[in-house]
Amino acid sequence: MEKPSPSGRPIHELLRRRWSPRAFSDRAVPTEVLLNIFEGARWAPSASNRQPWSFIIGIKGQGDGHGAIFGCLNTGNRVWAGRAPILIVAVASTVNEDGKTNAWALYDIGQAVAHLSIQGMADGVWVHQMAGFDKEAMRKALAIPEGGEPVTVIALGYADEPGILPAELQDRENAPRQRKELGSMVYANKWGGKPVFIR
Repeated sequence: MEKPSPSGRPIHELLRRRWSPRAFSDRAVPTEVLLNIFEGARWAPSASNRQPWSFIIGIKGQGDGHGAIFGCLNTGNRVWAGRAPILIVAVASTVNEDGKTNAWALYDIGQAVAHLSIQGMADGVWVHQMAGFDKEAMRKALAIPEGGEPVTVIALGYADEPGILPAELQDRENAPRQRKELGSMVYANKWGGKPVFIR
């Protein structure tokens, strides 16, 4: 299902098309496409080029990673996310090699996942990121070491029709996309200052 942005500005087509579906097909994602997607993440910018991100991938039918990740999701996400053929945990390295805290790790991993998402769109693969999971359970289930912070879980795969979802989720899937207006997030000179180019 496509649900392009109603933006009145001429943004890039991949940005216009990107959204976060819950209706996933169980169709497998080819290895070459997965490699492209993670290569997109690999080339994200990061502070001091530390690249403080790792990805733990669970693919249905290939080991127990998919089930382990799924088991750490909250109830609301379990309703739909298990159908996605791939579940990924994005892990930020919050401690540098010298033992000091990396204050920018969460910012940097966000950029890496954004790159992953857009490369996915370029390859026809959809991404839905989730904050609803048990972090401590995820650490144990996936043997994430100290200094590794599970930041988000990503459902990845090909989109399906909303009709496969429970009725309440179908409504959310079909709802119009909305965003704040630019004037509520872009300020000039100080907080709340309105830039003259924003009407």
